[in-house]
Amino acid sequence: MIRADLHVHTKYSSDASIQPKTIADQLYAHSSIKAVAITDHNTVEGYHKVRKLASAYEDILIIPGVEISTNEGDVVILGTAELPPKPWTVKTVVNFAKERNNLTIVAHPYRAYGLGDKAKNYDFDAIEVLNGVSTSHINRMAEDLAREMGLPGVAGGDAHVAEELWTVYTEIQASADIDEIFSAIRKGQIRVAQTEKSIHF
Repeated sequence: MIRADLHVHTKYSSDASIQPKTIADQLYAHSSIKAVAITDHNTVEGYHKVRKLASAYEDILIIPGVEISTNEGDVVILGTAELPPKPWTVKTVVNFAKERNNLTIVAHPYRAYGLGDKAKNYDFDAIEVLNGVSTSHINRMAEDLAREMGLPGVAGGDAHVAEELWTVYTEIQASADIDEIFSAIRKGQIRVAQTEKSIHF
């Protein structure tokens, strides 16, 4: 079993300020969360920086990813260290991910830049049902969407500043192996949880 935050930004997102070293250091020091997906907006530069810094530590996993701003809303891809080709539409981004066996997640569906009900039109792997900076009401709407679509629900802190790190996590019945983690998520062998640091309201 591994606990992972599947949605974190670094300073390489235009609206975030978290230093890559902060993520690597805090992940190593954390008592239970030992994996993180770096999902910067429209860039994978932050992932490469965090992965390099994290290589000095044992027992932590840095999952490659990106949050793509499409014409309809944000899509998180996990498993890629490269960007899909433009123009970015939900369909082309999802197809790009499927061709590479990446994991596609509907990020904060009912918050700003979320896909909302339009997510039903596409073949996603999971729904972000517990977003660290969304209200409880918004997250409940996302849970309803996941149930309606028959998809597993994952958790991502969506941290943009260091104080927002490690508020939620996805507990995954897998070892620290990315392929095994993705397989467990697709099968729904997961649960989402908040930490004591949670800023939910």
